[in-house]
Amino acid sequence: MDSLFKNISKESLLHLSLICIGFVVLYWILLFILRKLGKDPSSFLPEGVMKRIGLPLFLFFVATVVRMESFISLFGMEDDGFWFKKASTLTFILAFTLLVIGILKIIKRVLLHRYDVNEADNLKARKIYTQFNILERIVIFIVIILAIGLALMSFKEIREIGISIFASAGVAGIIIGFSAQKLIGTILAGVQIAIAQPIKIDDVVIVESEWGRIEEITLTYVVVKIWDKRRLIVPTPYFIEKPFQNWTKTSADLLGTVYLYTDYKVPFNALREELTSILKGTDLWDGEVNNIQVTDSKADYVEVRALMSAKDASTAWDLRVMVREKLISFLQENYPESIAQTRVLFKNMTEKDA
Repeated sequence: MDSLFKNISKESLLHLSLICIGFVVLYWILLFILRKLGKDPSSFLPEGVMKRIGLPLFLFFVATVVRMESFISLFGMEDDGFWFKKASTLTFILAFTLLVIGILKIIKRVLLHRYDVNEADNLKARKIYTQFNILERIVIFIVIILAIGLALMSFKEIREIGISIFASAGVAGIIIGFSAQKLIGTILAGVQIAIAQPIKIDDVVIVESEWGRIEEITLTYVVVKIWDKRRLIVPTPYFIEKPFQNWTKTSADLLGTVYLYTDYKVPFNALREELTSILKGTDLWDGEVNNIQVTDSKADYVEVRALMSAKDASTAWDLRVMVREKLISFLQENYPESIAQTRVLFKNMTEKDA
C-alpha cells in the first residue's frame, strides 16, 4: 500500500481533483439556474430521463477518467496502459449505445404522451404508436449491431482474423446471403408496414378467417388478439403479400347487417318501423344508417336485410346481435305467419279429375 501511494504524483492527483470539482460545479450551476427560473429540478425533465441517461453519462465519465494518463500514472500502472485504454474504448462504446437507446425511448415517450389509443377516435394515435414501435426496434437493432462491430474491431487481433475469414469465405458468404434472404425480407416487410401502414396498433382485422385486433407489431411478426382471447401470430410479410380485411383502415365506424329469411306475407313497413324503434332505443347505434331492404327472393322465402351503423367494430357486433334478436321476436309475437315456412297444398280429387 505504501509503495502504491509513493507512485502517486501530485500532478495526477491535481488532474483528477480538477475533474471531480468541475463536475460538481457544473451540477450546482445547473441547479442554481433551474431554481432561478422557478423550475423544480425533479420535474424539469420528462419523467424517467435521468433513469435512462444517468448510467450512460456515468460510464462516459468513468471511461474519460480511465483513459487519462494521470489516472494510469496515479497507481503506477504505465505498463498496463494499453489495457486501460482498451477498457476505456469498450466503455465508451457501451455508454454511447445505452445513451442512444435511452434518448430514443425518451423521445418516444414524450411524443406518444400526447396521444391516447383508448379514445374512441384514435386513428392518429394508432398510426403514431405503430410507426414508433416498429422504428424503435429497427434503430435499436442497428445500434446494437454497430456497437458489437465497433467493439470487436477495436481489437487488432480480432480485426485481422475477421479480415482473413472474409477474404477466404466467398462461397460461404454467398450461401449465408441466400439463407438470410427470408430474414431480410421479413425485416423489410416490417419497415414497409411502418411506412405504408396497411395495419396499425388496435386495428380490427380478419386474418385467416379470424376476427381480432392488432395487439403488437414487431419486425418479424404481428400478434392478433382474437375475440375469444386467443393470440394469432402472423409473419409480417403476410400483411404485404396476402389479402386480409382491415375494418378500421381509415375510420373506426362500420355498417352492420342483419339478414332475415321470411315468408312472402311479411309486412315490410311494420318491419322498418320496428327497426327504427329498436335503434332509437339503444346507445349502440350512432344515428347514421337505418334501412330495411329486400335483397333476394326465392320460391319458399324472402331475404330481408337490415342495415345499421355503429362507431366501431365491437359496438357494431353487439348492435347486430341485439337487432336480430328483437326483429325475430317482433315477428314471432305480431306476425307469426311471416316466418319462413314450407307449404304443401292438397287438392281433393273428384271423379271428373280422375
